[in-house]
Amino acid sequence: MTAPQVLEIVCAHSPDSDDAFMFYAMATKKVRSRFLNFRHVLEDIETLNKKAIQGLYELTAISYHAYPYVADKYVLLASGSSVGDGYGPLVVSSRHLQPDELKGKRIAIPGTMTTAFLTMKLFQPDFEQVVLPFDRILDAVKNHDVDAGLIIHEGQLTYGHGGLHAVVDLGKWFKTQYGLPLPLGANALRRDLSADVRAECARLMRESIQHSLDHREEALNYAMQFARDLDVALAEQFVGMYVNDHTLDGGEIVPRAAQKLLDLGFEAGLIPHKTIVEVVR
Repeated sequence: MTAPQVLEIVCAHSPDSDDAFMFYAMATKKVRSRFLNFRHVLEDIETLNKKAIQGLYELTAISYHAYPYVADKYVLLASGSSVGDGYGPLVVSSRHLQPDELKGKRIAIPGTMTTAFLTMKLFQPDFEQVVLPFDRILDAVKNHDVDAGLIIHEGQLTYGHGGLHAVVDLGKWFKTQYGLPLPLGANALRRDLSADVRAECARLMRESIQHSLDHREEALNYAMQFARDLDVALAEQFVGMYVNDHTLDGGEIVPRAAQKLLDLGFEAGLIPHKTIVEVVR
């Protein structure tokens, strides 16, 4: 009996501790496939959003905000979502501001395709956006280059170290307004992959996340190499925020929350067309 032909799948995700944690078992071959081999590519989320528009990678992390722009090429995986349940991206400033004082302010954002930006525009449509790499936003706020900054990734836990102040937590606002968690990032599979390849990718993604949740210490040790400026305790806190039961399987609530978010974006004129969230298991 001949061995099955092995297909290489490029798996693209961001170089962050939470992504590293969920992909740990796949990257280290703790979970394997008979006929798929994964090559991991690490790039920031805004770069991945733009490359997904081109359909470049077979399996890629994307922002939920990007999904309407790539839904013709990709379908979402039930596993692998980063979801803020009552917490999420933060707007921070160097002085105490009330949320309504953000109107008209000059605010640094980590990219126009990020879910953080979409949520910010839903919260406060009227501000001057300054696009910066996410890891330069805190310094821009400290240096008074901008009035405030929209913070994603580990900066949500470290902004206070530089004496900055939280103005609004967009995940908390979304939960208060709509009673739903805020889906930030997802893993997407290219539609041109065969049904058996898509099913195998879905299985491996779920098993990789489950492995890390079951072997938390070893997965955290691996993820620490991607934890910018975080000690072990903060890295564990950050991973715990964004790799959870919603990540293992979004169930019905994450697609429902994502649909609500994208519908709000469409109704506000922030997304050009209505998009139906489609998920594979």
